Order: sequence, then C-alpha cells, then structure tokens
Amino acid sequence: MRKVIIVDDESAGRQLIKEYLEDYPELILLGEANNGVDAVKMINEFKPDLVFLDIQMPGMTGFDVLTHLEELPQIIFSTAYDQYALKAFEVHAVDYLLKPYTKERFKVAVDRLTQNTNENKARPLAESLLMEASKSPERILVQTQNKLVTIALENVLRIEAYGDYSKLVTNDKTYVSNYGISTLEEKLNSAIFIRVHRSSIINLNAVKELHKYSKSYDVTMKNGDVVRVSRGYMENIKKLMF
Repeated sequence: MRKVIIVDDESAGRQLIKEYLEDYPELILLGEANNGVDAVKMINEFKPDLVFLDIQMPGMTGFDVLTHLEELPQIIFSTAYDQYALKAFEVHAVDYLLKPYTKERFKVAVDRLTQNTNENKARPLAESLLMEASKSPERILVQTQNKLVTIALENVLRIEAYGDYSKLVTNDKTYVSNYGISTLEEKLNSAIFIRVHRSSIINLNAVKELHKYSKSYDVTMKNGDVVRVSRGYMENIKKLMF
C-alpha cells in the first residue's frame, strides 16, 4: 500500500489522475491540493509515499514545494511543460508525465514505482533547490536513516567535515549533508556560522564560552561539545572580540 496525494492547480488534471488511480487499489488517495501552499501543508501533515505533482502553479511551483517538505516522498511530475523534464529527473523523480497523457502512459509511471525503492538514494538537486532558495537559507535538506528531512539551521550547533560530506550537530541528533564543509561555509550566513577549523564550523548563537589554549582557543558549545580553533582561523575569532 502506498499513500498518495495529488497536487495540480487544474481540476481536470486532478480528476484524470483520480480516474486512472481506480485501477490501482494499492495506491490510496489521501487528498488533493490545487496550489503549492496547501500542498506543503498536506504533504507535511500526512507524509504520503507518493505525490503526483504539477510544476507550473500560481505562487509556488512544484520545485518550490519540494524545498518546503519535511520529508521527500516519491514524486511523479505531471505537467503540460516539457522544459522541466531534465530538472525533474535530477531530483530523482519516478517519472515525468507530459499532459495530455494516456492511461497506458500512466501505467508506465506507476510500474516504475517498483523500480525506485532505494530510499537511501541521494537527491542532490533537491538539496540544491533548498540551499539556493535564498542567499542564506533558513533550512537545509539532510539524510536521516532511510529518508530525507529538512532541519532549521538555527538548530544546528556546529558542523564538522565528514569526508566529502558534512555532519550537522543539533541538540538531539546528528545529520549528514551531501554538501562538503567548504560549500556549506559559502552558503550559510557568515554572521552566525563561523569557520574555526578546516573541519569545523560553529553557530555563534550556540557558543557557551571560549578558553585560551596555548596560542589558540577551545570553544565550548552549549551542549558541552568542545571545538578547537586552529591557528589558520584565529582571525575569524579575533574579529568577534571587543
């Protein structure tokens, strides 16, 4: 059984999908939305397994919707515009239905659901969409177990390098980002997130105290973690001292 939500600003588009879904009792329709704002609320509340998602909608596009989701379900895009196809597949959409489409074409899309069962698959563009939504994003998409979730950056205490990836440490959990630490440094608000080591970025709002250590400092975070400031990044700390 898969829980399904339909998002399309045209009632005819939603109705067609509902008619085609009648042939698939394993796909349970939870609801439908005719705009991106309602779609975000519904998807975040009901956590569907699959969303049929229109792209070109007033106010918020289908790609905008993805940047506001707490968890990413499987996506089948349904749209009248073919110029978004490449971008859709980069998000690892299950399929891209170009309106108008037949029941046979719809079946091909549904059949592909069984070929896309690897929930641990990285979705780099989905994360990029979120990071590029503004110059200094407020939320970031990260991996946790077998799903992708968004977390508020204000809850991130510190970031540490993790090979080609990064670990984001919060009060109660550690998440993995597909971005390397240097890329995150460029994207994040430099007034809040400060690089103190080639392997560490700290959230100034989460700093408890600094301790002088030889010619450098140790930063104690509010959760008790201690982060060493390397000599190469001392200037970043000194700029904050008055």
